[in-house]
Amino acid sequence: MASDFSRTLALLRREKKISQRTAAGALEVSQALLSHYENGLREPGLSFVVRAADYYGVSCDYLLGRSMARDGSAVPAGRMAEPSQPAQENAEKKLVSEAVALLLDLAGRAGSRQLPQELAAYLSVGIYKAFRYLYMAAPESVDAMFRTKGEHFENLCDAQLKVCELRLRAAAAGGGLFGLEPEPVELPPLSPDALAAHAPEEAASLLALLQTVSDAITALGDALPADGRRR
Repeated sequence: MASDFSRTLALLRREKKISQRTAAGALEVSQALLSHYENGLREPGLSFVVRAADYYGVSCDYLLGRSMARDGSAVPAGRMAEPSQPAQENAEKKLVSEAVALLLDLAGRAGSRQLPQELAAYLSVGIYKAFRYLYMAAPESVDAMFRTKGEHFENLCDAQLKVCELRLRAAAAGGGLFGLEPEPVELPPLSPDALAAHAPEEAASLLALLQTVSDAITALGDALPADGRRR
């Protein structure tokens, strides 16, 4: 919590273009204590979190790093209080389907002919790979259903995924690398507020999905030693 909170607290103050002294006075703490909060040297109490959320016009969930949406509408399902199994499954389906739909919609609004195609190609490889994992575990599966043999498909999918990643990045930039044609690309605003204004429900799902993945990769990063090398 400390790193998410301190980073967000400092960013909100800078966004508001006010000094630490001014913010500290409004939040009823000393400037030194606010500096400690913003630098992650101390953790605040609940009353300060509520005051800061009110002062900056955001939710406590956003301030604490539980949600990427400022109104707190995109808290991942896994962070909710013990949802039932059917509710959890329905929430996960909704999360992924709406996030993918919004992603494709954003690519389509960029004025690019190639970007939606490259995004769909990238997602397709992941879907193919996931289906084959399920298929391999199913009873009476016949490997001959697929042209690529089971012992080869995983590495080949990984290789194709890397190619798709390169082409997707190139298509988003409009530069025409990796066999793509140069073209003007103008992506719509992608801030949480802009996404919510365009598609509230889908944006909440996308932001919740981003937060879930962020939690997972942050945990992996925290497991690494300080020098970044494997233990």
